[in-house]
Amino acid sequence: MKPTFFTFLFLLGTSTLFAVQPLLSIKELNSPPPRIIRTCCSFGAEVKLMGLPGLKITEIIGVDALGKHKFLGDKKKREGNGIIYTRNGGFIDMGHLRDQADWTAYLYNLIISNKGENIDKVLGHEGGLKTLMVAVPENISEADARQLAGKIAYDLSVWHEIATWYGASSIPFVPERFSSFSVEDAYSNLLGVTLGIKAIESDLPYEVAMTQLIIQTLAELEAIQTEAGSIMAMEAVRDIWWTREKKLPSRKILLKRQLNVYPSIEPLLIDNWGDNAPADFKVMVPQLSQKGEFLSNYYELSFKLNQKVPFRKLFPTRKKRQITQADFPFLIKAIEKEIYLGEMKDLAVLERKLAKIERKRDKESQKLR
Repeated sequence: MKPTFFTFLFLLGTSTLFAVQPLLSIKELNSPPPRIIRTCCSFGAEVKLMGLPGLKITEIIGVDALGKHKFLGDKKKREGNGIIYTRNGGFIDMGHLRDQADWTAYLYNLIISNKGENIDKVLGHEGGLKTLMVAVPENISEADARQLAGKIAYDLSVWHEIATWYGASSIPFVPERFSSFSVEDAYSNLLGVTLGIKAIESDLPYEVAMTQLIIQTLAELEAIQTEAGSIMAMEAVRDIWWTREKKLPSRKILLKRQLNVYPSIEPLLIDNWGDNAPADFKVMVPQLSQKGEFLSNYYELSFKLNQKVPFRKLFPTRKKRQITQADFPFLIKAIEKEIYLGEMKDLAVLERKLAKIERKRDKESQKLR
């Protein structure tokens, strides 16, 4: 069902004003958004696809093509999405940014609609069955509701990166490990959460606030205005962060990944494309309530893992194939180790090939003597 938007103010018992928000019906609150609302974007430019000769993928966009933000996406395609390079924020995936903002808005509405209640909601399948449980305080403040929604939304985005590494995909039999922990994902996701919180806080309607915040934020990050300019930035890191030598969905397209996703994200910048240090524009994961309590104390994301995840290898002492967001740091470390070992294996293969070439040259040289 298409979400309904109302332009009015929510009132707290203390007469504190809520910002103008998309007020979702009970039916809409009971039907969570898909994990991937907007299908976007693969890192690289003119990347070929396996089995489809002649077709090349470039998902890069200019600032002037972004259009207005639409909660849960725009079926009429008036909302533009793609990758934009910014001098202070690195590559920004607008699809990821918008998705996390909308998830934050959805979760915020879910939380404020269940004050004093326990939320127990299935969020679909991704690497296994996902369930969200939240103990919502009856007197939760608007600020804490926003921060809590943002924290849950960001954790869900991190799970997407973990799940795709272990075989989860939106299209059957098409692996998405090629995009897992891509260099732009974490910063785009957390920036989206940050803007979603600001849009909820605004006195403007959510969609209007998001549209303005996106324009303002891209200006602050010194976005490259044109599609051609962002393509140039992408080409500047070809064979450093990604390669055109492989075809989608090969996991070897990405040569660099961003696994440092907690407790803050510093953007990955191209050398000599900006004067600002990444720390100037880092974004923080929501952590604490106004009382200084950990937001993670209020909720649990539970995942009943499918057979694609090597559960016994990762958790040999556990009996149930069940994890929570508390296990994310361990899983990310395991992925980091797997990447390192894979790189060492690739390096060893390359060294053997070079040694073989060298031996062949030596033999040919001896024949000429």
